[in-house]
Amino acid sequence: METEVWRLPISATQRGKLISAGYTSLSSLSSVSTSLLARDLNITDSEAIEILRVVSGKNSVDGGHAIVKGGQSAWDMLHEEESMRRITTSCAELDNILGGGISCREVTEIGGVPGIGKTQLGIQLAVNVQIPPHCGGLEGKAIYIDTEGSFMVERVLQIAEAYIEDMAEYHRFLYKDSRASPVETQGKDILESIYYFRVCSYTEQIALINFLDKFVSEHKDVKLVIIDSVTFHFRQDFDDLALRTRVLSSMALKLMQLAKKFSLAVVLLNQVTTKYTEGSFQLSLALGDSWSHSCTNRVILYWNGNERYAYIDKSPSLRSASAPFSVTGRGIRNSDSSCKRSKLMHSSE
Repeated sequence: METEVWRLPISATQRGKLISAGYTSLSSLSSVSTSLLARDLNITDSEAIEILRVVSGKNSVDGGHAIVKGGQSAWDMLHEEESMRRITTSCAELDNILGGGISCREVTEIGGVPGIGKTQLGIQLAVNVQIPPHCGGLEGKAIYIDTEGSFMVERVLQIAEAYIEDMAEYHRFLYKDSRASPVETQGKDILESIYYFRVCSYTEQIALINFLDKFVSEHKDVKLVIIDSVTFHFRQDFDDLALRTRVLSSMALKLMQLAKKFSLAVVLLNQVTTKYTEGSFQLSLALGDSWSHSCTNRVILYWNGNERYAYIDKSPSLRSASAPFSVTGRGIRNSDSSCKRSKLMHSSE
């Protein structure tokens, strides 16, 4: 006997609308599209997405017995974590606290005040994901989703040209034999490996994230997805906070599934807001508690005097730690103070 719609963990109003429209069983919802369901029930696409997500979860239960997939031992999980590929940030100390860089198969949120370097770091990662395997890279492509209009292609070219110079220098170091082939990558090649999307509303953002699975299936060399910034339109345009929470949760789930399915890194850049806590105003990441569990790792960028720092705020595998970094004309680099410390150490030896 089919599971009735009235058993679904959705609101009574939504259950009533489903039954009134003739959707009385899970099978009747198994092949319906989001737009058709939204039209039949006179609801938003976001609500239709959420209903279908709940239905797909219920469909994984057959006759009261859950169909469990992907069981693995804790030993396998440890091995998988240790062999996880990462994308360098071009800052050694920042890479160090990140366990080697930004992890694939995970969602990493990077937040901070305006001007701290979030977009600069995002652009650097979009370039660095293209580092070839023999140099320790992924030789992948990047998707850059811009919600604020902060992506500057001239700056991307600047960082790309610095990357090409660094790769040429590394190549000369690696192959001291002058007969070795030189690096022939050009700035145009780097820019052509970054797929850029500009979204101007939260509905466009949701639609694009729903489309990513198909896009990455057709472009399997994509190893990084960046959203800059992930919460911008949700802060500006949403009045219904309960609906906003549901839509954000659904979006976060899709991004986590995307990271796992295609073994790629998802990086969410986020803004900060002012929060009144215990008699004083404090900075916290935008959307606060409703968004706080939507990523695997969280990195906070902040100022300490005139120096930029990154802090591991949340991670299941990384310890809380801080590291300085610099934003230079060539991109993200080691901080000036850490370079000075290194020179002092060498001179004292």
